[in-house]
Amino acid sequence: MPHVLIVDDDRDAAVTLRELIAAPPITVALAHSLREARRQIALQQPDLVLLDMQLPDGSGLDLFDDAQFVADSEIVLVTGHASLETSIQALRLGAADYLVKPINLRHLQGLLSRLTKPAKLKAEVEGLTARLGESGHFGHLWGRSAAMRRVYEQIARVAATGITVFVTGESGSGKEVVAQSVHDLSRRRKQPFLAVNCGAISPHLIESEIFGHEKGSFTGADRQHLGFFERANGGTLFLDEITEMPAELQVKLLRVLETGRFMRVGSTESQEADVRVIAATNRAPLQAVAAGRLREDLLYRLNVFPIHLPPLRERSEDVPLLAEHFLRAIVAQEGRACRFAPAALAQLQRHAWPGNVRELRNAVQRAYVMAGGDVIERVWLEDGAEAAGLAAAPFAAAAPDGAGERAASVTLRVGASMADAERELILATFAHYDQHKERTAAVLGISLKTLYNRLKEYGAGKGALAEAKR
Repeated sequence: MPHVLIVDDDRDAAVTLRELIAAPPITVALAHSLREARRQIALQQPDLVLLDMQLPDGSGLDLFDDAQFVADSEIVLVTGHASLETSIQALRLGAADYLVKPINLRHLQGLLSRLTKPAKLKAEVEGLTARLGESGHFGHLWGRSAAMRRVYEQIARVAATGITVFVTGESGSGKEVVAQSVHDLSRRRKQPFLAVNCGAISPHLIESEIFGHEKGSFTGADRQHLGFFERANGGTLFLDEITEMPAELQVKLLRVLETGRFMRVGSTESQEADVRVIAATNRAPLQAVAAGRLREDLLYRLNVFPIHLPPLRERSEDVPLLAEHFLRAIVAQEGRACRFAPAALAQLQRHAWPGNVRELRNAVQRAYVMAGGDVIERVWLEDGAEAAGLAAAPFAAAAPDGAGERAASVTLRVGASMADAERELILATFAHYDQHKERTAAVLGISLKTLYNRLKEYGAGKGALAEAKR
């Protein structure tokens, strides 16, 4: 039977909150000071503690000094003055989330429906960590390198909380897999996980897709449409390529994050949102702000808990493990047994992988098809590269100082904006690789969709390319 302890010196607010919660099988106890709270905890260990920050005899954070209390109770701070510093401090001490007064009823109901003892979540994470050396993976992520172990540590730390997460990393490095792993280790795991690529939705439709719309709100809106925030209710919403979201929509997203409420397009009534947001970008966040692609206030609201995913070239020791994992998945699907020759694995490990894990997975798939037999030799990797139409075989060992590539450079004027610098680099690279989009995207470390968007924005026809070649 779930037991809730409300710790608040405002007696009227505490009683009101109890009336909202108290319904069989939930039991509720009240405390109006630290002393009363400790006495109630001694009488019955609560499953959930709604803890006010400001109490007559000290700070609510003082209760975190009791390690057993933190391990056995899910703690949610209740405050009228939420701040980034408060949330970070609460996270470090062991709080699962925080609610801002006046309390959002849907958020409160969601917390009650997801009650899980912190000790249980901790045990799951410890089990994954203990098996890492043998299994080679942590959740959906594969790798034993020090860089990945740092990522696992961050995921383990933040998953059990309701804190907003901001994932950065190059295109193809696995940002959505990080978000899925956070969701699967959280209290929201039984609710939806929805992933949205903000760069893949038309700017004219993205607001409707994310927030929904009412019937008749615009031409063609012949029925009510539920957006991603409503469809992900109680779960996690992953917003990939957040810097591709239009600036006017970023303002509305910021408001949702701050108030927990949103409005469908064409509606005058706001809806409550009980969703954990995880955002991601393949751009350097501060550079995106300088270029006008990301609002600074939204960056700081999203960047509560940053996780940076290293590119594959910085963890080359994980390449054989990943390649074997992808090959096992292909064999299970296709039914033909196959393995890598040692020389093939060594060749894979020498490659720089500008397209990161996504490029490696595609290379393994090509090699499996090309091999035909039960062993993938090095030659099949090289033939696969030629079949892909790449200007230079990507499996050749990296040449020092760019040897083997045509010399190329980009000259920028002093004082050029980040947006101008990005435009020059993309167009010059596109021209350098003879307008081969896949190769250009891989070298720049961006998705093919992002490259298409940039070229369309720049009007990259013959005039733009001629300018880039000068």
